[in-house]
Order: sequence, then structure tokens, then C-alpha cells
Amino acid sequence: MNPEALLGDDVELPPGRLIPTAEGGGDTRPLWLSDGPADYGAWGRIRAAHPRTGLWPLLLEPLRPDAEEFRPWASGELYPEGMSRPADHAPEAVLVRWWESATSVEEDDVLSPERRLAVTAPYGAAWPGLAPGREAVEDPDRLAAEHADVLLSFGTEARLGLVEAASGAEALAVAGWSGPANHENDTARIAAVVADWERRFGARVFAVGFATLRLSVAAPPATPAEALRVAAEHFAFCPDNVWQGSCEDLRAYAEQLVGADEWTFWWD
Repeated sequence: MNPEALLGDDVELPPGRLIPTAEGGGDTRPLWLSDGPADYGAWGRIRAAHPRTGLWPLLLEPLRPDAEEFRPWASGELYPEGMSRPADHAPEAVLVRWWESATSVEEDDVLSPERRLAVTAPYGAAWPGLAPGREAVEDPDRLAAEHADVLLSFGTEARLGLVEAASGAEALAVAGWSGPANHENDTARIAAVVADWERRFGARVFAVGFATLRLSVAAPPATPAEALRVAAEHFAFCPDNVWQGSCEDLRAYAEQLVGADEWTFWWD
């Protein structure tokens, strides 16, 4: 990957470098990373050039902002060779497997069977099926660029990352990001679900952290009933959003999703 040549004269890149990954003997370099914080407006400019360059922009956040190694990005803790392809996985089948794992009751479970199934009420252990998609209420890419700039306006230390990928979902697997490893060790399955959200809800990946993911959403659920189905998908995708968050169950979590044009996920 040669970002400078691919981008051309219409998009100026800050100083940066290609990152060798932890695998492949240093020959695998799927990520270009800026040396300093991303510039305001950079995400939108590079996204607009994507049809020509094939480079997907990401705002990359570190595990600890004050750490010199800027993990996992500058430290090369990336594992693309260990990933399958997002296209190899059916999104609903992936969600069903995660749902069954999260709702199954084990003998040594810290939660009682009643409490575990209460978290996913009214569905309990029964997978409710995919939520219906919606028409985007605004341009997904323009919205993503706005969210990227809002994140930068908070003074974040996020750097600019570039990955040769067809979409933000695909970029997660191509880069070899392993943030959800405690939940799923093949990021291609994560990417397959995100790609489905790109299609159904106008989602766009705009920022990624050590074990966090930020999506803009141009077609969020508009009613509590719609949001509850989406909440079930979120729970399967990232149970820690509910287990480790401020909401006790899906209904409470779903209330936060009505009209929400940003979805954030974190894996403990």
C-alpha cells in the first residue's frame, strides 16, 4: 500500500507510516497510521476519495492516550493473517450463535437462570430474528464525517488510519483488529454483522479503539418496538454493552437506541 500515491494531489496526508503487524515477520503492513492526531475534516475528505483510492479512513483511538506505544495501532498488535473473510459468514447465523452463547445457562453461572433470561426479556433465550432495515434519513457518509469531526472536537488523541478495503466493516478484518477477542477471535464475523448494518441501517465505521467501535447510523430505529429488535442484535454482538453498561435489560437499552445516530460498542 502506497497511500501518498493512491490519494494523489487532491487529498494531502499528514506525516505517517505503514505499520508492520505482529505476525508475518514484518512483511505484512495493512495499516497506514499518522504520526500525530488526525486533522479536523480529514475523515470526510479521504472518504470522498475512496471510490478512486480504495482507502477507507478510520479514526484510531489508543488503549491509553498518554502511552507512548499507542496500542494496538503503532505497536502493530494486528493479526490480519488470522482472520477469515467477512463474506464467508452469514450475519444472522453469526448473531444467532452469539445469542445462544450469551443466553445459555451454565451450572456454575454467576447469574441465576431467572436473572439471566430476564436480561433479554421479552425474548428470553429465543432469538427474535433480525430487525427490519430502514431508509436512511440523511446521507450516511456525510453523517459519518460529521461524527468524526465531533469526536475530534472533543480533543481526542485519535490518529488517522488508512486501510485498503471496500468498506469500514471490511477494514476491521483487513487491518487485523482483534479488539473483540474476548467475545470473538475472528474479526471477520464482527465485520460481517457490521456490513449488514451498513446495508440495513446506513451504518458507517468511523472510529476504532483498542476494544471499542464507533458507528454512525443514518437509519436508526424510530420506535421502541423497532429499537427492541435492534437491541437484541446489539446484545448478541456485544453483550458487554448491556452487562457492563448502565442498563439492566434489553428494554432499558433499547430506549437509548430510538433515533440514536451513533452506536458505540466496547468489549471487556
